[in-house]
Amino acid sequence: VQLQASGGGLVQAGGSLRLSCAASGRSFNSYSVAWFRQAPGKEREFVAAAAVQNNHLYYDDSVKGRFTISRDKAKNTVDLEMNSLTPEDTAVYYCAAGRPIISMISKSLGYGYWGQGTQVTVSS
Repeated sequence: VQLQASGGGLVQAGGSLRLSCAASGRSFNSYSVAWFRQAPGKEREFVAAAAVQNNHLYYDDSVKGRFTISRDKAKNTVDLEMNSLTPEDTAVYYCAAGRPIISMISKSLGYGYWGQGTQVTVSS
């Protein structure tokens, strides 16, 4: 599976962005998908996931109610709609695919495929 993330950019606080991740590979729909982010000087952190086992969506508390993850199995894409952005959301955002167990859905170790990252910068 190969992943290509896009849609990042510069936005003012309070604004919105939509990230998209396009996947190649016939088995993509058998994987759970997720978005992670990494800010300068910080570790990569979980943002959101769509689990293939139960079709549930999972969010980090810091983005719950503001971000929405969605996947289109026909198009092999997974999007991240981001609203009410704050400067604390500034980071490189990565899409990922893998088969983590549910208890590991928010752990980067559970994902074996990663996109190249797209920069999101939120100005105050």
